[in-house]
Amino acid sequence: MHRRITGKLVIATHNPGKLDEMRELLAPYGIEAISAGVLGLAEPEETGDSFRANASIKAVAAAQAAKLPAFADDSGLVVDALDGAPGIYSARWAGETKDFSAAMARIERLLQERGATNPEARKAHFVSALCVAWPDDHLEEVEARVDGTLVWPPRGTAGFGYDPAFLPDDHTRTFGEMTSIEKHGLPPLGLGLSHRARAFVKLAEICLDQR
Repeated sequence: MHRRITGKLVIATHNPGKLDEMRELLAPYGIEAISAGVLGLAEPEETGDSFRANASIKAVAAAQAAKLPAFADDSGLVVDALDGAPGIYSARWAGETKDFSAAMARIERLLQERGATNPEARKAHFVSALCVAWPDDHLEEVEARVDGTLVWPPRGTAGFGYDPAFLPDDHTRTFGEMTSIEKHGLPPLGLGLSHRARAFVKLAEICLDQR
């Protein structure tokens, strides 16, 4: 039995980019969202072997600590020619300083080493797993992806993470060149293009009431 989200919700992230996207997605539903950072919640160690497992770890930890429902995302970039890397380690490839320019350069170097120079050899996709956890251990989990191609050099300064290097299928601009509405806005304002927006649509269907 699915459970509806009402009242206050903790967003279990310390990533400002993810926080902004999640708040924008939740805004039309009248949900009061407060971040784990504001509450001073510690970031749990992400020991899962999948995006879904790590999203659950973060959501459960925040729900138990705050005694409120908690919403977490675990997402990353999966590169076909790199056997799925960086995958669940996407954030870790950027290091403690969150240097995604260096992480994108590392991916490009590895692609060049493998001779992945034409678009067909540079296929990749973003994955987003969303989890809402309640203090009584009830979980709601969804997952979605968006397919695309990696470009070099990166283009655009919008978004965050690997966005400037990712060109979604059937588009001419990278995520780094798109506005937030273009990237993850939901209809009627946007197309729900990003992996996180697509996962959120699934979550909204089972857990949220439109205002």
